[in-house]
Amino acid sequence: MSERLQPGDTAPAFTLPDADGNEVSLADHLGRKVIVYFYPAAMTPGCTKQACDFTDNLAVLTTAGYDVIGVSPDKPEKLAKFRDKENLKITLVGDPDKAVLTAYGAFGEKKLYGKTVTGVIRSTVIVDEQGKIERALYNVKATGHVAKIIKDLGI
Repeated sequence: MSERLQPGDTAPAFTLPDADGNEVSLADHLGRKVIVYFYPAAMTPGCTKQACDFTDNLAVLTTAGYDVIGVSPDKPEKLAKFRDKENLKITLVGDPDKAVLTAYGAFGEKKLYGKTVTGVIRSTVIVDEQGKIERALYNVKATGHVAKIIKDLGI
């Protein structure tokens, strides 16, 4: 089981390929707050709902100073299909070797339909302008989560 991050921790640095194969680094966002959310798989119902919610609220979030990066174990080709099919405007990056998912505590044992399995733990980590963890939320719901984040952040 990977360690969960706590407020005040330094966010683990990462550079991952986006849907077009371009490298995206957390360091590129220094000076802005970043919502990094971790989801199990592109093009599944819950993950689609969550990605669409982030896209629908992207203008509100960016105006409030937040960038959004979605991380899954998917390869860039699948992310591109997901983005294009759902008309997503958020940045999606792939972590096929799960190193970043693990570093953020978003990969490990979880309950799925009453069974213990190993996989992606749906999580959201909010990183401040200096690269420190502001909030770390684990085992979040796909539906309604974006509205809750907006409410909790007072946006």
